[in-house]
Amino acid sequence: MTFGEKLYKLRKEKGISQEALAEKLNTSRQAISKWENGQGYPETEKLLMIGNVFGVSMDYLLKNSTEHNIDKEAGYYVSKEMAEGYLLSVHKISKYTALGFFLIALSTIPYFIFKQDPAIYMIPTIIIATIGIGMFVSVSFLEENQYKILKKESLILDEKYLNVLISRYENMKKKYGVINLIGVGLFVAGLLAFGIEKRFINSEFLVPYYPICIGMIAVGLYINIRTSTILEAYKLLAINKEYTNSFGFKLRRKIRKKVDDF
Repeated sequence: MTFGEKLYKLRKEKGISQEALAEKLNTSRQAISKWENGQGYPETEKLLMIGNVFGVSMDYLLKNSTEHNIDKEAGYYVSKEMAEGYLLSVHKISKYTALGFFLIALSTIPYFIFKQDPAIYMIPTIIIATIGIGMFVSVSFLEENQYKILKKESLILDEKYLNVLISRYENMKKKYGVINLIGVGLFVAGLLAFGIEKRFINSEFLVPYYPICIGMIAVGLYINIRTSTILEAYKLLAINKEYTNSFGFKLRRKIRKKVDDF
């Protein structure tokens, strides 16, 4: 079976018209027709996209065989546009997630300032905490379904663009490494103040400074959650082999396969 015959068969099995397939591949209906009639082959990028659309491997498309490779060992092709869209989405999600933790931590400050009068500290505490929880809820609306597959499959990217991503990832690791240290320092310093007060001083010497300590913890949380989330997204794309070889990825894949078989 030739490539054109396979493409025609796959398209019919899926019930996709030439126009619809052309739109998915960002090409013309005439190009689809020529491929199906054996009048040429699509470029590598389009072949990978065809594999993604129909759930077959490059080997199946190019070799004279009728066997489907349902495991898609070649991986899921990620275009530059999709990768950049995913990174932009993660930047937004990381901001709202980090802001949620920041506000929930800050919501405890009114208690230490007005703890003698619950009627005063309860209202600002509830308002700040509610806004923080609202940030978490908004994340579910920001997360786009089209990017969820990136965490489920081995990924293939254009080699030139992948090199650019790796370079950006290495630069961000250096930049965010310093910022992360500052965040960890603020978080630990804020926690230590509470620990020292309870364990060693046994007085209320540091109590007036508790709001400042909580502010340090909140800022530390914001910095670390924001930067670590962004770095993880870059790692997913730039060093995907390391990500897919992790225990968590393999476990999720096995569970998904068992569910599909069931």
